[in-house]
Amino acid sequence: MEGDRSFRRCLIGGTFDRFHSGHQLLIQTALRQADFIEVHVTNDSMAQSKGDWVQSLEDRMDALMNWLDETAHLRYEVHVLEDAHGPAPTHRTADCIVATIETIPRCHQINDRRYENGLPPLSILEAPHLNDELGGILSSSRIRRGLIDREGHPWIPPSYEGKVLHMPAVLDDEFKTPMGELFQGPEDAPEVALSAMLEALPANRGALVAVGDVTVKGLMDMGVLPDIAFIDGQTKREMLDESLQVQADVYSLRKGVVNPPGQLTPALLDITRWSLKQEESVLIEVEGEEDLAPMFVLATAPLGTIIVYGQPRQGVVMRILDLEAKHRARNLLVHFEAKE
Repeated sequence: MEGDRSFRRCLIGGTFDRFHSGHQLLIQTALRQADFIEVHVTNDSMAQSKGDWVQSLEDRMDALMNWLDETAHLRYEVHVLEDAHGPAPTHRTADCIVATIETIPRCHQINDRRYENGLPPLSILEAPHLNDELGGILSSSRIRRGLIDREGHPWIPPSYEGKVLHMPAVLDDEFKTPMGELFQGPEDAPEVALSAMLEALPANRGALVAVGDVTVKGLMDMGVLPDIAFIDGQTKREMLDESLQVQADVYSLRKGVVNPPGQLTPALLDITRWSLKQEESVLIEVEGEEDLAPMFVLATAPLGTIIVYGQPRQGVVMRILDLEAKHRARNLLVHFEAKE
């Protein structure tokens, strides 16, 4: 209720990358206690200092404004933040500022400067953290690392951990639909599609993950060593001729794993997670079949990872990992049958 609010105008600052439930709680803390809020969003140069894959100012502002339009109605303004303190040290109408425990010291610095400027201190409202389902603090950095979605849910349901996942026949047609951009080319000349794919690679990208012997060898023949490669020594479930096999000793690290056709095993999930933490090139040699490995890569890899795999009789598919791809991977995985 309006009469219960103790403050007139509350300041809020942040990057608001991948606008998530923790951001909402921060703003709601201010809305509960102040009649009006001013939200200051860091500019692109400040935001990019937080690491790769931070969204552009335009995208961050759009997500924030859409939520505020529905939630705060006419009780807000949004501005661009050009430096760490923004207008807070000289703001004459603000009477409070909202912060999490990590940013409270900055609020004290702001109040020190306000004292020097002859202004009263801002009351500091502490917003609680939200924990995600993996036990960490829900944050943009954990979303960018590919661990959780915007609500703090993991991309692989906890009930699937440690289980063998069996692909149901009902998903056959779904997997015939490329999970990224399709680069077409003849099967007997994979370099055609791969050349087009390489030209389309963004300059700013994460690890390059290639799945399938033909795709991996094609990239290597073109002088591109994938950061992570999955092979099974087969194409269309037929053993490859020795001349077509991947030169394994080029990779710094090699691991073997058993993963039967039509399945996703806990061992494959473990080795996928392990490979994503390595700084050297990794070759994963699958005994069985690696066709479904992109599912685990999509679900576990950081945003910005490039996944490349062959699409039978069509060419090669490249997916730049984003939240949309992770949602699709999870929506498919939940249809798999989980067995001990």
